[in-house]
Amino acid sequence: MSKKYYFLLLLCLWLLHLPTTHAQKVGLVLSGGGAKGLAHVGVLKVLEQNRIPIDYIVGTSMGAIVGGMYAAGYSPQEIEEIVLKPEFQNWVANRPLEGKVFNFYDADPSPAALHLGLAVDSAFRTRVTPRIINDATLNYVLATMLAPAGAISNYNFDNLFVPYRAVASEVFTRQKVIQRSGSLSDAVRNSMAFPLAFRPIRQEDGRYLFDGAVVDNFPTGVIKNEFKPDIIIGVNVGDVAYNKYPKEKDDQLLTSTLLFLGSNGADTTSVGPNGIFIQPDLTDFTAADFGRVRRLVALGENAANEKLPLMLKRIQRREDTVSLQQRRRAFQERAPRPTFTSVTVQGLPRQQQEFVRRFFQRSGSAYSPSDIEEGYFRLVSNDFFTNVYPRVRYSEEQKGYGLRIDARQANNLTADLGVLLSSRSMSNFYLGGAYRYLSRYLYTVRANATVGRFYNAVQGAFRVSVPGQIPLYFEPIVTFNNLNYQDTGGLLGENAKTSQLVQRDLKTGLTVGISPNYRSRYILDIAAFTNRDRFANTQELSSTDVLDLNRFQGITAGVRFERNSLDRRQYSTKGRRVEFTFRGVTGQEKYSPGSTANGVLARTKNQQWVRGSIFSEQYYSLSKSDSVGAKTNAWGYLVDAVASTQGAFATYRSSLTTSAAFLPLPDSRTLFLDNYRGTAYAAVGLRYVRGIFRGLEWRTEGYAHVLVRPWKEAYDNPVLVRRANSVSRPYLTLMTGLVYQTPVGPLSVQAIHYDDDNHRFGVFAHIGYVLFRERSLE
Repeated sequence: MSKKYYFLLLLCLWLLHLPTTHAQKVGLVLSGGGAKGLAHVGVLKVLEQNRIPIDYIVGTSMGAIVGGMYAAGYSPQEIEEIVLKPEFQNWVANRPLEGKVFNFYDADPSPAALHLGLAVDSAFRTRVTPRIINDATLNYVLATMLAPAGAISNYNFDNLFVPYRAVASEVFTRQKVIQRSGSLSDAVRNSMAFPLAFRPIRQEDGRYLFDGAVVDNFPTGVIKNEFKPDIIIGVNVGDVAYNKYPKEKDDQLLTSTLLFLGSNGADTTSVGPNGIFIQPDLTDFTAADFGRVRRLVALGENAANEKLPLMLKRIQRREDTVSLQQRRRAFQERAPRPTFTSVTVQGLPRQQQEFVRRFFQRSGSAYSPSDIEEGYFRLVSNDFFTNVYPRVRYSEEQKGYGLRIDARQANNLTADLGVLLSSRSMSNFYLGGAYRYLSRYLYTVRANATVGRFYNAVQGAFRVSVPGQIPLYFEPIVTFNNLNYQDTGGLLGENAKTSQLVQRDLKTGLTVGISPNYRSRYILDIAAFTNRDRFANTQELSSTDVLDLNRFQGITAGVRFERNSLDRRQYSTKGRRVEFTFRGVTGQEKYSPGSTANGVLARTKNQQWVRGSIFSEQYYSLSKSDSVGAKTNAWGYLVDAVASTQGAFATYRSSLTTSAAFLPLPDSRTLFLDNYRGTAYAAVGLRYVRGIFRGLEWRTEGYAHVLVRPWKEAYDNPVLVRRANSVSRPYLTLMTGLVYQTPVGPLSVQAIHYDDDNHRFGVFAHIGYVLFRERSLE
């Protein structure tokens, strides 16, 4: 070989070994691992901070979510802000969006802890439709958050801010499915449908796809075949191996067993000889640790920084920070305006499709995002529909987004169960059921019962729901309440030695509800009622004594406005509840004296009055940060006022039993407190809530109220009644205790002070919801 050719050969070999700076393409692989996948956010932060380019992304499960958001144009800092918000916890735990806990249009809050849906067809075949995780909130957030990027890319994942692939698996064939186009939110949602955690969604072609972790949790092969990058950065958070067997952490091991069985381990060599493998140290974390976001992101940063010298050495190309931000901003600015021009429904009979469409009402010529959100959450809260899935797609022809609702099942039968155990006599169990039939309108027949020593009640109703521009319902309803006040002790109660007051009421009427938005409603009702109060006029009774009987029956009509954005049915920490009520009552009182009436004679008298009331409670956060993991630190206030023209009844006790009552605490209804009842009162209260550790809160509450012209015992006969001509002194109520939220309802232990001689101090403990139906005149 001549020197000339020898020199050329050496020159070619030298050129082959030069770093190909401009041609170098970097692919990023993000594995699945549940909450541990939040460490991917920390890796992305380090890559951008050090100008390491990301030309392609492939993700599985949680890696598909983080990677999909980055590919959609969200910066690592924006993704971190999203996952640090408390709302993120609601998405992954399927808690409703703030302000959407109560949907008065569908039903009132109940004490049920277990809710089961059933579907019964015309052949009486029954299908149970339980929800392991109700993913309504998550589906909506993904659909709306990723919709702009889908429109910009024209639903081709190669046209996203970063070309992207999401790995899923076909349920029945267990084949790997590489998602390259279509709805970006569908691709992300498919890839995270882990068995027994998130249900798979039905595809437009009829298939069901599961989490990609089932077949390929570390898809380095996918990025090689799809994009052929020069260098692969592989981030694995789902390795099933422990450094040592965690014998001291059996609970964590069992919690993660299903994830381990469904995921295959990462091949650390699959990134290739010039690739970079990053494995954050997540030994002490499980797939369900979504509340530890900040720590998980930090561990991702630590792991990426450890490999940073190697990445800088092997990846010679640098991403200009300014041009990257300009390119990201230019991509985001191409998003169409968030205007919806159509709502379509599939998967239901035609008549049901029309019913669903009427949940969505336009504000003008098109639907605004708030119109879509309002209609969607009204729909998913209706028990008749399950597996509701939203798809958002932009139409160039209509110059707007279209929402397509996919609903595949209908629950026409539901069952509810609740249990309350209490240190007072209010322990009970709750059983409810409902049957629904949909034609032009939704017809609901429901019944429920509460059985206990202190409180027994039965309710039956038939509701006709009419969605539309102003959704409304008509509901004939019958309610029976029986309250047996008595002194008892022990967790489940002992036999009472005396029964000094038994209140019973029956109300039959028609209610019309108008719900202008998800959080509020107006209620008009007219009803016939019968109240029967049996009571003694002394604290000491013998076995031969006969109780007085006061029977009051008549007609009542009222109008009420309610607005509720509280975050819980009981022991809230966020939100607001407001109620304004105006009610008229007319009826006939029939009084029959008992053995303690002290000579008072029987009487019959007509009674009429009107009553107005105002109630408001609200909570404010005291935390400096609303980020995930921040302990609850909030204060709240309560205002409650009632004014009535009600006159005196036959006796002091019967005047109290028919008067309004200030009931500031959950157990207040179990105690008949004279100083807390009257025809007019005003009350204010302050509440403080402090998180101690996860799920456990310390609550302290204080209330003061005054009675206006309160009822007093007559001077000459304590059985008779007179009215004071002044405002009473302030009465003070105090409570401090601990509350822990359990799957069956709150668990609480409280020390209480009432401003009443007979019930001044007490300790109250319960588990379950302490909720009662409204009395006939409330």
